[in-house]
Amino acid sequence: MPLANLKKGAERYMPRQTSLARQSGFTLIELIMVIVILGVVAVFMAPNILDLGSFTGRGFHDETMALLRYGQKTAIAQRRTVCVSIASTGVTMTMFVANPAPTSCASATAVQAPTLPPPTVPRGGTGLSGVPSAFQFTPLGGTDQSSAIMITVVNSTPVTVEAATGYVHD
Repeated sequence: MPLANLKKGAERYMPRQTSLARQSGFTLIELIMVIVILGVVAVFMAPNILDLGSFTGRGFHDETMALLRYGQKTAIAQRRTVCVSIASTGVTMTMFVANPAPTSCASATAVQAPTLPPPTVPRGGTGLSGVPSAFQFTPLGGTDQSSAIMITVVNSTPVTVEAATGYVHD
């Protein structure tokens, strides 16, 4: 096959050169459609993204569980009774230094919790509520209550403290 015929056949399969202006960029209709789709997504997603109540509620729930677990572990490690008081703004703990423990939590010293920022109480709620509002972790890790303790956390699942074992869970 002659070289001239080969050259003519190759031209048939090569793309034509078009102007650069036609090949780059998007059309106006494509850009408008993308903006419309982004607007629709923003209308439906923005309220969910900007509502932080569920996030702060879950964070407050996790901080409360961690603090209760810390109180139980402190009671076991120190072999002392740890008093837990539940208020709407959070959990406070005190520990008896004297052994045997006095009957009143008022004479106990504060438990040194890990250095953390104060918990953020969720907006639109009081934070915590529980029955009873105060209980004790015994030196063996259990509580002084006869039944499980339910602590209600705003915007989240309740925290349960088992009476016999002191196990803290959702």
